[in-house]
Amino acid sequence: MEQGPAARQAIFRLATWRGDVVAGLVSSTLAIPLAMAFGMFAFVSLGDEYFAYGAMAGLVSAVLAGVICVTLGDRSTRVYAPRITTTFFLGLLLYSLLQRDLGGGGDAGVSATLLVFFAIILLGGVFQALFGLMRLGTLIKFAPHPVMAGFQNMAAVLLFLVQLGNVLGFDHNIRFTQVFSALGETRPLSVLVAALTFAAMWNARRITTKLPPMLVGLGVGVLSYHVLALIGLDDHLGPIIGPPTASAAMRTVLVDFSGLAMAEPLERSWLLIVSSALALAIIASIDALLCAKLASRPGELRAGDDRLLVRLGVSNAVSAAFGGITNGINIGPSLANRAFGGQTPLSVLVNAAAVLAAATLLFPLLAYIPRAVLSAAVMVIAIQHIDPWTSQLVRRIVRPGTPQRGAIALDLGVCLFVSLLSIAVNVVLAVFIGIVLAVLLFVVRMSRSNVRKLYRCENVRSRRYRDPDELAVLHASGSSVLVIELQGALFFGSAERLAQIVERETERETVALLLEMRRITEIDSTGARILGDIDAALAARGVRLALVLSTRTETAARLADIFHAPDRYFPDIDRAIEWAEDDLLRKAEIAPSAELPLERLPLVSDFTAEQIEVLRNALEPAAWPAGAVVFRSGDPGSSLYLVTKGRASVHIRHDGGDIRLVTFAPGAVFGELALLDRGPRSATITADEDLKALGLSEASFAVLCRQQPDLAIKLLTALGRELSVRIRYANMTIQQLET
Repeated sequence: MEQGPAARQAIFRLATWRGDVVAGLVSSTLAIPLAMAFGMFAFVSLGDEYFAYGAMAGLVSAVLAGVICVTLGDRSTRVYAPRITTTFFLGLLLYSLLQRDLGGGGDAGVSATLLVFFAIILLGGVFQALFGLMRLGTLIKFAPHPVMAGFQNMAAVLLFLVQLGNVLGFDHNIRFTQVFSALGETRPLSVLVAALTFAAMWNARRITTKLPPMLVGLGVGVLSYHVLALIGLDDHLGPIIGPPTASAAMRTVLVDFSGLAMAEPLERSWLLIVSSALALAIIASIDALLCAKLASRPGELRAGDDRLLVRLGVSNAVSAAFGGITNGINIGPSLANRAFGGQTPLSVLVNAAAVLAAATLLFPLLAYIPRAVLSAAVMVIAIQHIDPWTSQLVRRIVRPGTPQRGAIALDLGVCLFVSLLSIAVNVVLAVFIGIVLAVLLFVVRMSRSNVRKLYRCENVRSRRYRDPDELAVLHASGSSVLVIELQGALFFGSAERLAQIVERETERETVALLLEMRRITEIDSTGARILGDIDAALAARGVRLALVLSTRTETAARLADIFHAPDRYFPDIDRAIEWAEDDLLRKAEIAPSAELPLERLPLVSDFTAEQIEVLRNALEPAAWPAGAVVFRSGDPGSSLYLVTKGRASVHIRHDGGDIRLVTFAPGAVFGELALLDRGPRSATITADEDLKALGLSEASFAVLCRQQPDLAIKLLTALGRELSVRIRYANMTIQQLET
């Protein structure tokens, strides 16, 4: 029996819900160990007794982030949990706070430190939400990548190194800087279990494609550990996570600061709290926006970045109130959630429910996960989190012949500087110094020359046809026309650089400077004023300046108050070069050509007088007023024309304007393809001014071929020479523009 629409819809909903539940459970198997590992890393400075509480803090953070983000309207399948970059920041921050001894030592000192620590996380969440409310998401995405790469790389390296003590099986927490001095305490079987975990996770895709790599690695590691323990080798194995044993500062999920005078440490540390929270919010926001891009579906157009910051900011603030840490989009679980059938936010809620179960009902069982196993899995994650952009830069800079090695070295220098500064000095200071340094490098780069191409017009001509006398003048004096093509943003630094280039280049004889500005993306008031100064300086030396740009652009609007002469604006470089050529011809006192008689046309320069008279009888006078269309593209071709007076241009219509291909002047010939291939017209030609020409029709040419074959052959030879000259000139122009 055929099912109705309602039944089919119910089956579809059931299948979707089933997929969401499965995907949420599978992705939670990735999110749980990651949240635990990152939480332990954040609190590692507090020592062994806070090891389990760090794991609990990571789980609590993941639960709250997922539930709050869905509650606030997130309809994606992204999974939220602590992130390596923000956890790295928090781990170093907590270490630096402990060195300050905010509470006078002992449990009171730890409690005061944690109070300030969680206040920073809470205020950082507030700042992050404010970034979203102020619609700064788009601006934050333009933050310098070398700074974030520096944090990510150092976070990955530090996260890897911190695991060494657990991998080696030490009973108590030892800083990674002291690991080599404590190698005598190493437990070889713990290293073996960690190696098995690492190898299984690294090669998980070769073992099975049905389970996530982390689950494979953890399964192999936990199984091998407890098998070795069952056969009596537990003395040679490292410890498990263990139950929570910390002091009252974190004895409940909701952080308990009872008995602590909270106002005093907060008031004493308010500047540190604000600056650290702002740095944390910046890092968390950049990381979230980057991960949102990486976790998007292929071809998905993302929107709502500001709303993402608001949701994450609120969840991070609430997380701090419950003893949790800063969250972000966890890419691995997010991709797994989608791959295993997650289609709605239900999968995210199922994930959060599973993580909550791990933090409450299952935590006594999770406490039996060996530290060496979890640390080995984290080592794999740390290696995978090395920034790929940095790796590409390293490969490029060591490769011989790599262009822009200086720029690559600068980016790597910023990346390394931020990494080392965050470890050696202060992680908060490293954020702001890194951003300032990257901005300064950006300004330096933007101050470099905007010149895309620079050439003179001894070989480059406009597309207007010129007679031999005019060509001779342009060949002799065309080098006095300078063309500078610009690109990018033009502001104070780059405009000053342009002024220096103009001054240097115009020391050579120059009568006209053509600035091609169609590729200028932005110009500020200072850049526009410097262009005005360039114009004034050139005018004092008798050099004319013309600008090539659309009058409808913001650049033209910015320059409107400085350049008032509309006759010096041109829509393309071809018309600007023609303007400069006309000026050269006027100075050479070559007047515009009058109507040329047939015998003075270049096409018949080697014809005898008798042949010219025969040809004259075959030609028919033609005339068109200015603006008239001589013929249109696609019209049947029946005649060629020899221009005797006026001008006509071939144009391509484009975006409401036109691009000129060529302009025919007295002495030019057009329409010759009609006689050569008898095909339709290949372009539209319009009279720019009153136009007169002599036309040779296909019928008249056929008569010439029968009655005067020698004249017809000579005419075809002349047409071939004309086409050859055009092709040769086009090749020369292309070569000049390409080099």
